Amino acid sequence: MARIEVLPEGREIEAQADETILQALLRHGILQAHICGGKGRCSTCRLLILAGLEYCSPRPPREQRLAERLHFTADIRLACQTYITGPVRLRRLIIDDEDLECTDLTILTDQTAIVGTEKGIFILFADIEGFTSFAEALLPYDIVHVLNRYFNRMGRVIRHHHGYINAYMGDGLMALFEAEDPAQGAARAVQAGLAMLSETVRLQPYLQELFHRSFQIRIGLHYGKVVTGAFGPAETRRETVIGDAVNVASRIEAANKLAGTRFLISETVYQFIQDKIQVGKRLEVNLPGKSQVHTLFEVLGFDHDRGDGAAAAGLCRDFTAKE
Repeated sequence: MARIEVLPEGREIEAQADETILQALLRHGILQAHICGGKGRCSTCRLLILAGLEYCSPRPPREQRLAERLHFTADIRLACQTYITGPVRLRRLIIDDEDLECTDLTILTDQTAIVGTEKGIFILFADIEGFTSFAEALLPYDIVHVLNRYFNRMGRVIRHHHGYINAYMGDGLMALFEAEDPAQGAARAVQAGLAMLSETVRLQPYLQELFHRSFQIRIGLHYGKVVTGAFGPAETRRETVIGDAVNVASRIEAANKLAGTRFLISETVYQFIQDKIQVGKRLEVNLPGKSQVHTLFEVLGFDHDRGDGAAAAGLCRDFTAKE
């Protein structure tokens, strides 16, 4: 019998010589995902071996092929293919349904753009505050996994409010919102931003349990004319937007850092929605690379809320109070 310390549960179990780690986990009532039935045909039972890798059996050919395809490091093992001969400390990497969804999630958009089309659009930038310090003590796999979980949640929120993620920039994202009625588009985008703040709060227990740390996000929102089209070489071409409005939206997001705020919108957005939002600070700022002074508004909540905005409004006020 070999001892296994299982994280994040903090449990200690024993594995028999003739059973895999997966079999030992299931025998002790730990519900480890294994979509393929433990045949080494998927990666949903993968584990991170924190100590005792020398006591793990070598990868069989099936696991080796999968590991090479997915670029697993030596300490990422499939529970269904691994036997142990001594004490092992491990972390389960797929611990709930959302992790399972993130495992093979491909974020797609059904938005289509005609090359060279100019249109007015709401542009939302979101960035994780202090992600470098958050991630400095994490393993590379953990960093990727946390970001995928975060992006998965943000994607659901944004799609719920009729927007779509157009680009990822490290730990940041750009989302776009379109509507024939700009007032409606502004409402959707602002409510999405508030809901994103709320969803980040809901993510905190997961981050604390697994990594003993957490993070918050900052959001900037602007409305302006952009050019939509498919850009890049044919084999890697993708649809995106370009224009000065994109740069302004990005700089509004960055302005949160100096202002001590979480969610800032431009005056253009404010004009569409001023009678429906609760605002805090009003800022007159010089955005980098821009000659004129820009007026920005801190969004605290949404009046006459529909859906996620109501819960997010109070949470956003709490964020501000903690600054």
